[in-house]
Amino acid sequence: MGDGNGHSLVHARGLVKRFGELVAVDAVDFDLERGEAFGFLGPNGAGKTSTMRMIGCVSPVTGGTLRVFGLDPARDGVAIRGRLGVVPQQDSLDMDLTVRENIVVYGRYFGLPRSTLRRRADELLEFVELSERAGDRVEPLSGGMKRRLTIARSLVNDPEVLLLDEPTTGLDPQARHVVWDRLYRLKRQGVTLLLTTHYMDEAEQLCDRLVVMDKGRIVADGSPRDLIDRYSTREVVELRFDETRPTDVSAWVDGLVSRVESLPDRVLLYTDDGDAAAHGLHERGLVPESVLVRRSTLEDVFLHLTGRSLIE
Repeated sequence: MGDGNGHSLVHARGLVKRFGELVAVDAVDFDLERGEAFGFLGPNGAGKTSTMRMIGCVSPVTGGTLRVFGLDPARDGVAIRGRLGVVPQQDSLDMDLTVRENIVVYGRYFGLPRSTLRRRADELLEFVELSERAGDRVEPLSGGMKRRLTIARSLVNDPEVLLLDEPTTGLDPQARHVVWDRLYRLKRQGVTLLLTTHYMDEAEQLCDRLVVMDKGRIVADGSPRDLIDRYSTREVVELRFDETRPTDVSAWVDGLVSRVESLPDRVLLYTDDGDAAAHGLHERGLVPESVLVRRSTLEDVFLHLTGRSLIE
């Protein structure tokens, strides 16, 4: 069981963060349960990082209620931070130290004895597949390796909750998959994950449950599957046109699909049977440059809820 308020590890009600006139987080409610991977999905500027910084006790709460492990960040910041692992958006590694020293020095902040730290550093480097680089300096490492080292370092105090702010931003596809694999393993070992992302594939891969944020507010919450079922159709037909794009595609698809979204570079048709819709279009004489039938994603959910794309 968790701590305090209905046993959730993080409990927020009407949580607000203001910077002068700007309301970055606008009265949000959520609970993080032990053992789950919970995500904040939304574009840059949605309030995700501000929320994470309040939970991590590095940014004071402006209004509302926030409890982490049943404790108050304003009073118990030190105790809370000792039980959290934090992977910030920008890697804050020490470039002058070796890979291994980065973990050991960081562990000293938590008052862990050197003997424990030496063993812990070896285990963690093995876990993130950096053992061969233990004695190397950090600077020449690739982005993916630096991110894996940051994750290893964040685990040194054996945290109950790992906070990850945009964990794979700036990484190439292969490096992202390695990070996802390590996070998936941590989850299987019982570490609770709380992450922010603007990548719908990351949210679908990692999150049991997520909230969709836009302009400081939560606009929907549920599992990735629930959200797609609730706000989108089973399939999407993507149409791309050359110069001959008709002014009103919805007139052509009337009765064939349940919703039409016109984006600058393509038109999205929402339907439970993409092939049937594509076939119907062809019969009506609408011939796009390309037609792609795909499954609905969280990107479609976000588009439906906000009228915008996740990555702007």
